[in-house]
Amino acid sequence: MVETQLRFRDDEPAGDPAVTVDSFGEQTNAAAVRIEPGDDARVLLPHLDRITLVEVNFPVFGDGRGYSAARILREAGYAGELRAVGDVLIDQLAFLRRCGFDSFAPDQPLNAADAEAALARYPEVYSPTVDGRAPIWAKRHGLA
Repeated sequence: MVETQLRFRDDEPAGDPAVTVDSFGEQTNAAAVRIEPGDDARVLLPHLDRITLVEVNFPVFGDGRGYSAARILREAGYAGELRAVGDVLIDQLAFLRRCGFDSFAPDQPLNAADAEAALARYPEVYSPTVDGRAPIWAKRHGLA
């Protein structure tokens, strides 16, 4: 099960910023990387053991490519922090978590109570994914 934390930008400690996917190979000591829409997350797969943070940018809420990047990383075994940044809305939180995101840094502040309610909104799910929750059909058939 993916542990989810709601983090806001002003909660961030000062530290090394994430590098881009393109410059990641050049930064041999970088432990944080930022994926932009159009970047191929598979470039990072050989380096997952040394990456502690992957930020996935959502420049607009309707750009869903970051969901695929998250699934690629989690299914390949990435266990570090996977943070959705940018135009992240309350309505997306549960679905982002299902794809493997465990923290969020939205451009606009979210009400913490609303965010917790959004993350708890759907107790049952219909399809398997990386968050470890068994789909309802598997429970009905004794497979979970």
